[in-house]
Amino acid sequence: MAAIATLKDLYETLSPALPGAGAAGIDRLRADGYARFVADGVPTPKVEGWKYTNLRDLAGVSLAPAQSAANTDFDLPSVAPGKTHRLVFVDGVFSAALSAVGELPEGVTLDSLRGQIEASPAYAAEVLDRFPVPKADTGLRVGPNPGRGQSGGLVGLNSAFLAEGAVLTVDEGVKLAQPVELVFVATATDGAWHPRVLVDVAAGAEVTVAEHHVARGGGATFANLVTAIRVGEGATLRHAKFQEEGESALHLASITATVAASAVYETFVLTTGARLARTDVQVRLEGSNARTRVSGAYGVDGSRLADFTSLIDHVAANCTSREVVKGVIDGRGRAVFQGKIIVRPDAQKTDGHQLNRALLLSDTAEIDAKPELEIYADDVKCSHGATAGELDEEALFYLRARGIPADTARALLIAAFLDEVADEISDATLRAFATARIQDRIGRLTGIAVDTAATEE
Repeated sequence: MAAIATLKDLYETLSPALPGAGAAGIDRLRADGYARFVADGVPTPKVEGWKYTNLRDLAGVSLAPAQSAANTDFDLPSVAPGKTHRLVFVDGVFSAALSAVGELPEGVTLDSLRGQIEASPAYAAEVLDRFPVPKADTGLRVGPNPGRGQSGGLVGLNSAFLAEGAVLTVDEGVKLAQPVELVFVATATDGAWHPRVLVDVAAGAEVTVAEHHVARGGGATFANLVTAIRVGEGATLRHAKFQEEGESALHLASITATVAASAVYETFVLTTGARLARTDVQVRLEGSNARTRVSGAYGVDGSRLADFTSLIDHVAANCTSREVVKGVIDGRGRAVFQGKIIVRPDAQKTDGHQLNRALLLSDTAEIDAKPELEIYADDVKCSHGATAGELDEEALFYLRARGIPADTARALLIAAFLDEVADEISDATLRAFATARIQDRIGRLTGIAVDTAATEE
């Protein structure tokens, strides 16, 4: 693939000028990443985990670092304006001027990855080594017989150009009252960025993190994001990702979380932007009584593609997982859902459930769904399911009989369908923001402004 040759040239040209270049630990991480990228390459539909998502569009975008526009006079999204700790990245580059960290309680650090590398490359390399990264693609068997690392090429690419991103650490027992927000703004007409986000929540700590990926005039950009998370014993991390980039963008993201005993990790992913967007979520329940809730919603139209791929790995006993993913597809849009729950031999008393539902609004809309259970323990309670269908004609008739115009009734039913996913979010602030973003997307999809809360009243 020509893109690989281009990236080789870019790596050789750019790596000597990246922050921390010359420091042994950082150089090693980048070199290992580049070697992994060369070995695994860009995933193709020939491998199972990428059977339904073709990255051929990658050949048509610039893989060079984006050249950011000088103008930074734009609005920024926020789940609680003025009441969060916020880092902002413009076209992949940290912007201190737009960020507002505010006063953090003792025991909490929030910094840009570039800042940490420049301050102490050795320490930054040590921190980076502590975090998990995807070891294998979520579409493959990763139980007792590990599969090949099909997504390894993209993670390797992220490591090869390691420079920007965010690092959040919360010490033992600290509860951060205000959410942390990471805002990634696309303004460039083209170009690529490879941010790395690290979140470390120590035992008994509690924090909420919201990621925003938005466009403010952005074009055919390529974001290759890796998020690595550790949730310590008895800790709680609520994590939401709102992907609303421009309709020419490519967005690929890997989220990997390890969850210790009695800890809770919740993640919600909203995908309404980009012409091709894929989020891989891997959660490993390592300690007994750990819990995770994985949920997602998407809305695609035109010829866009949204891919939600997940792996929930039950390693220890008495753990619980819940997964709900719903989406609305219109036009010639396509969606992919691949979700796997693995229950390892020692994970007795596992309670795992998974549900995927898709709403098809046109005859040319398409969904590929592959829910999977892989169970090696004998005392478990697990289920999964996937459905795809059209709007409920009976419900539509009921609304119209109450005097609601057809277009409005249709928009209300679509919004209500997706709002159910937002209900999976336990944090009220995140839930309200997610509901508003879903309704905004439905409004743009149907041309009808909806407010399900007002309707319920």
